[in-house]
Amino acid sequence: NSVWVSTDHDEIEKVAKQFGARVHRRSPEVSQDSSTSLEAIREFLNHHHEVDIVGNIQATSPCLHPSDLIKVADLIQKEGFDSVFSVVRRHQFRWSEVKKGENKMTEPQNLNPAKRYRRQDWPGELYENGSFYFAKRHLIEKGYLQGGKMAYYEMRAEHSVDIDIDIDWPIAEQRVLSFGYFGKEPLKEVKLLVCSIDGCLTNGRIYVTEDQKEMVSYDYRDIVGINLLKKRGIQVRLISERDCSKTLSAMQLGCVAKVSATNKLQVLEDWQKDTGLSWKEVAYLGNEESDVECLKKAGMSGVPADACAVAQKAAGYICKSNGGCGAVREFAEHIFLLLEKVNAARKQ
Repeated sequence: NSVWVSTDHDEIEKVAKQFGARVHRRSPEVSQDSSTSLEAIREFLNHHHEVDIVGNIQATSPCLHPSDLIKVADLIQKEGFDSVFSVVRRHQFRWSEVKKGENKMTEPQNLNPAKRYRRQDWPGELYENGSFYFAKRHLIEKGYLQGGKMAYYEMRAEHSVDIDIDIDWPIAEQRVLSFGYFGKEPLKEVKLLVCSIDGCLTNGRIYVTEDQKEMVSYDYRDIVGINLLKKRGIQVRLISERDCSKTLSAMQLGCVAKVSATNKLQVLEDWQKDTGLSWKEVAYLGNEESDVECLKKAGMSGVPADACAVAQKAAGYICKSNGGCGAVREFAEHIFLLLEKVNAARKQ
């Protein structure tokens, strides 16, 4: 089995590969605004004759869980279905549409107004929700995603989320926090953030004056982010390969720091042992090759948008902000979202 992302976009290809997916570059013919998913899948199959079953998972459905997809694959591989698609149960009364200018009345479609059901007494109806479509190769080659021996897979309502227009985003974000999939391991609160100074807290530039003094710049938003983390009980520690102790003193952050660090991973491991935290409770924000092993070790990892390629590949989260331009604050917000998820899980 393999996971593929079909795209004609360089950035999407880059992110997909960072998370271990393989990439099929779409041709211009199936990358138009009017192109359908079926057209893209058929092109993919033309290049991959070894594939006999396709699971088309919509990127706009962020609450899918692996356990559901495994059950769907079993319906095809073990129970002999040719196609399986996702549905959700809804309790909505439907009425016929009356267009402007038409001289007629609306009519009930799935109810008797004289004997209206209470919601709890009505099983509702199944609606296709577009989260995924699984089908065998021979169906797709004929131009179908649904056909042959068909089955539906009913998703839980809280997992049935679709991002179609802009206003769907905030709803989806909150639903993901409560019902999204965050990996096999139980979530733990982040209690320590270790941040590389050069290239994360600063933009990496060093200004040298005529009297050979060094100056750096930082974004006040990042200082706010550090203070917010500390208010939430999260320790923030800083690390640098340079001796920037004077700069840190001038910034007055009040954070434990290690400068002139020749082995960042060793420093990180020492801090993890000293605090008695598990790796799941440690977050790391880095941007250079020297940060890669730390990014791999930490339970949560991030890099600024302008981090080097190997650091981006090792990180779990890539900020939209560059180093020294709000990346620390952005990563802090990412940590806060995880905390909300942990708290929501505890309440369930």
